Amino acid sequence: MTVQTPKFGMGASVLRKEDDAFIFGRGHYTDDFAPAGMLHLYVLRSPTARAKFTIVSTEAAKAAPGVHLVLTAADIDLGDLKSGAMQKQPDGTRATPRDIPILCRDEVSYVGDAVACVVAESRALAQDAAELIEIDYEDMEPVALTAQALDADVPLVWPQHGSNRAFRYELGDAAKTEAAFAKAKHVTRTVFRNNRLVCNYMEPRAALAEWNAQEERLVLTVGSQGVHSMQRILAGVLGIAPAGLRVVTPDVGGGFGPKTFVYREYALVLDAARRLGRPVKWASDRTEHFLTDAQGRDNEVVAEMAMDANGRFLGLRVGLVANLGAYCSQYGPFIPYVGATMSTGVYDIKALHVEIDGVYTNTCPVDAYRGAGRPEAAYLLEKLVDACARDMNLSPAEIRRRNFIRPEQFPYTTATGRRYDVGEFDGHMTLALERADWNGFEARRQASKAAGRLRGIGMATYVEACAFAGSEAAHLTLNGDGTVTLFIGTQTNGQGHATAYSQFVAEKLNLPIEKIHVRQGDTDELDKGGGTGGSRSIPLGGVSAAYAGENLAEKIKKIAADELEAGAADIELVDGTARIVGTDRSLDFAAIAKAAKSPEDLKGFGEFVQDEATYPNGTHICEVEIDPATGMTEILRYTIVDDFGTVVNPILLAGQVHGGVVQGIGQALTEDAVYGEDGQLLTASFMDYGMPRADLIPFIDFSTRNVPSTTNALGIKGAGEAGTIGATPAVMNAVTDALWQAHRIGHIEMPATPLRVWQAIRDAA
Repeated sequence: MTVQTPKFGMGASVLRKEDDAFIFGRGHYTDDFAPAGMLHLYVLRSPTARAKFTIVSTEAAKAAPGVHLVLTAADIDLGDLKSGAMQKQPDGTRATPRDIPILCRDEVSYVGDAVACVVAESRALAQDAAELIEIDYEDMEPVALTAQALDADVPLVWPQHGSNRAFRYELGDAAKTEAAFAKAKHVTRTVFRNNRLVCNYMEPRAALAEWNAQEERLVLTVGSQGVHSMQRILAGVLGIAPAGLRVVTPDVGGGFGPKTFVYREYALVLDAARRLGRPVKWASDRTEHFLTDAQGRDNEVVAEMAMDANGRFLGLRVGLVANLGAYCSQYGPFIPYVGATMSTGVYDIKALHVEIDGVYTNTCPVDAYRGAGRPEAAYLLEKLVDACARDMNLSPAEIRRRNFIRPEQFPYTTATGRRYDVGEFDGHMTLALERADWNGFEARRQASKAAGRLRGIGMATYVEACAFAGSEAAHLTLNGDGTVTLFIGTQTNGQGHATAYSQFVAEKLNLPIEKIHVRQGDTDELDKGGGTGGSRSIPLGGVSAAYAGENLAEKIKKIAADELEAGAADIELVDGTARIVGTDRSLDFAAIAKAAKSPEDLKGFGEFVQDEATYPNGTHICEVEIDPATGMTEILRYTIVDDFGTVVNPILLAGQVHGGVVQGIGQALTEDAVYGEDGQLLTASFMDYGMPRADLIPFIDFSTRNVPSTTNALGIKGAGEAGTIGATPAVMNAVTDALWQAHRIGHIEMPATPLRVWQAIRDAA
């Protein structure tokens, strides 16, 4: 039997309804707002990675043309930005985090640390005045490299802390793991670096603060991933009640994690607007972005797998050093922990022990970046599994097949306590192998060899945790013109929420999606919301939107039944009307809105509460060719078979996966945030930081083999971060395969730049 996909409902490939505005330049971003009387704020930042400093004088800056305000730490009474993300250490304690001061007090700890700010009639005037502030810096020796942070002879970022170790976490069972290694027939070990990344969204951060004298409260317009957390945290920093601050987020040009966080500039513009009674804007340039926006990854890793004689995994042991930067960013201490909970991936590994040392360095703080710990875990495991295959003389597919968690083992609890509900890992790997023509690869390798090139193929089978336990309530209102408005506390950053959410509602109300408006990003419109992150919006918010649609549909039918003198059970909703089944007697939604006796009769509410994460999974296969004369890597083929459970919109899904894959390829081949030993960021512009470009990205063969989630009410698993999680290990395993087959090179660090690949080949030769 053929199942008809609804025109606008779940499963339909509806084109993004929000795109016209962006295509025709009608998007409205934070920096587009320019209210009358607006002033501009500029932040003076540290040019050195570590120093004690004294502000000698601000008088010249205060007297400069157009200047309205100069602030240093001595001038402000603002709380620090705090991280509440510390997890328990082995002794049951939680380490004390290093909070971020809004402006530094006597000491700077990384290049870009905020020292003072100036508010003037223009950004240029503010910047000119900032250069007149007299500051004496007394440079001190920094530590910038993750691998050196715990060495005995390195300087301490925070001497009063007594160590550069910020915390120590442990997961798993050390004794059980030691026993597994003791009986192993073979142990494979790998040591590597998970390179640091800068999240380069299209729209740099900006913030506009206004003092509303009539209401006696502040208003902040800011690009974010959720206004309610912004409101709560900033109200605490300012020392006011949350009701005294309205936060609004307009269009956002990319988020990827770092726009979740509260940054110093937001507090500064609010404080300045409050003092001056005028609008104050701060807008980042790209250099500030490189220096100050929370960065991602940056781990040093040692991983070992114990195996029996047949290549069955007995135990996994991991030692990880995670760089936090100079301070604890909002979720920074949680990221390596949540990644470690996914250490065993798709494999039936009974014994696990992970030790994590978080370390301070004189660098920009590190926090969540697309995937937030799960890409790090997937790369660790999938790189190690390929090394195991080489050591055991097994194919990458065979060693995985021998170790997959089998379908009959679900629900399956991992060694870290993760509870996977469903999974058919061999199913999507087998399909991916077929679609990638894995069996025909050897002939293609020989053809490349004849042309003087190295060809490699690599795979990654991954599982990730997303849509973490919790909820995201949805509120619907039937408007007087017959349209419907959805209010929800997530925040679109370009994912297509207006389209996806409308599909859930359209299916329940049988209403064209152009008649459904989606409202996000205003604390005045909703009193709470969880924001966007961890691929939670559609698995949680979408289900709630469907529930709200059902709730409103019942109310609409009841009003229509009363007006048409029929039973509610006899009413059907058709294209914006309520009709008695089998007749031509109907009322349109506008008439129904007019007939309602109470505003509450026109409101629908839904809240789906999920008690466990969902677990998307899949297989990525990458095929590359390397020119040994230049070290240049070309991706020739890329195949994905994913399990995302119930699919809401195939086109939106493909877009999310493609974008994630590009970011994963970027980490593997081009991107690296490099600090010198003096703490200077050497890759502080697009001249030095290698963003992936269109000519690097191949056609992506993407398909799904879905097993609906039993945790989620609609079977949805989430997909926003999955592409990034699968891509990096697949690409690197392909590069390593090419180098291994030609030169027995079993390891190369990320990014596998042409120089790094060329040098590895020369060293091997």
